[in-house]
Amino acid sequence: MGTSVTISAATDQEAEQILKLQYLCYQQEAALHDDYGIEPLTQTLQALRAELGEGCVVVARLGEEVVGSVRGTVGEDGTARIAKLIVHPRLRRHGLGGRLLDAVERRLADEHAALRYRLFAGQRDGNLRLYRSHGYAPVATGESGSRRGVVTLEKDAVRQVAPVAAPAGPGVGELAAQA
Repeated sequence: MGTSVTISAATDQEAEQILKLQYLCYQQEAALHDDYGIEPLTQTLQALRAELGEGCVVVARLGEEVVGSVRGTVGEDGTARIAKLIVHPRLRRHGLGGRLLDAVERRLADEHAALRYRLFAGQRDGNLRLYRSHGYAPVATGESGSRRGVVTLEKDAVRQVAPVAAPAGPGVGELAAQA
């Protein structure tokens, strides 16, 4: 019997699994930049647990195993910063990253009133295609620590507006007929 991937809010009990997956997923980036001191590889379990309590953390699960995760926080100006989108290497290229991105955006807009989303990626990051396909556009480039060519991408949050009910009474056609 097969198990499908489910996506929902992370729990404190999953912190250790998230941290281990993060460590696995950021090895390639560390090698690319020859910098194994990057924050995702040095983050402590205590710091991750603090993030779970302060922001929006979404996980993808395959059965009981955490196979993906993404985090977001919303600033006072309504800008949501999305970070640490990770997918287990054996499950990449199957749309899971896009599903996680959609889920965190939805939660940040619905539960935290995000007006726009911002994320950062390396110019050689394989996720740039994913971000662009989800409506993100580059707004700046720069450097971050030892990382060269960091791209800042943004997009506006899409608000779901409920249709306005038509007022009771005669319709437009009926008004014209009465005139």
